[in-house]
Amino acid sequence: MNVDNAFDPVAAACLPVPRADDAPVLGSEAFASAQALIASRQNVSPKRLVDPGPSEQQLEALLSLAAAAPDHGQLTPWRLIVVPTAQRHRLAEVFALALRDRDAAATPEQVASARQKAQRAPLLMVAVACLQPRVPNTPPLERMVAMGAAIQNLLLGAHAMGYGAGLTSGQAMASPRLGELLKLADAEVPVCCVNIGTVSRRNAAARLRPAPRSFTTVL
Repeated sequence: MNVDNAFDPVAAACLPVPRADDAPVLGSEAFASAQALIASRQNVSPKRLVDPGPSEQQLEALLSLAAAAPDHGQLTPWRLIVVPTAQRHRLAEVFALALRDRDAAATPEQVASARQKAQRAPLLMVAVACLQPRVPNTPPLERMVAMGAAIQNLLLGAHAMGYGAGLTSGQAMASPRLGELLKLADAEVPVCCVNIGTVSRRNAAARLRPAPRSFTTVL
């Protein structure tokens, strides 16, 4: 990872907000940079993420990008729980017990694999949706859109810094044991894990992405 040439999300956040008469500029260098960043990002499995992960300063910068996501009513209807290395064993045990709760016949190998999921990426965060009543009480789906935008900002920021990142979930997200470990409030829902680190090996090929016309219609 070349930190010297890495994208600086803090500096980017200080750029002036474009006006309509700036459109020709956005149509060239700025748009091309954004397009290249977004198009080149890939989901990286935690199995392929190794040390080093983001420093404390880099993590703070990434979280500032998450804070820039669209947020109707400024509710911040999500939060991120960092699971430090020293606490990974607790999350690993929850993953193992959640598997046994679902499948009493799970093999020792399957239980060990469930535990290992908490130990892979250098930086691991659990993304939690906050769906309890708030003022203004925006709909749950709109809150999830805000959360998704925050996570995408994180992923793009990590990619711009030269790191790999990926999301993982699974049935353990619905386990009451995870809620107890994370001390979640009522109507707080763990959605996925955000995994960030240095890529040990890239995907063999980029994921095929849908053509815009396949998901766009005109009323």
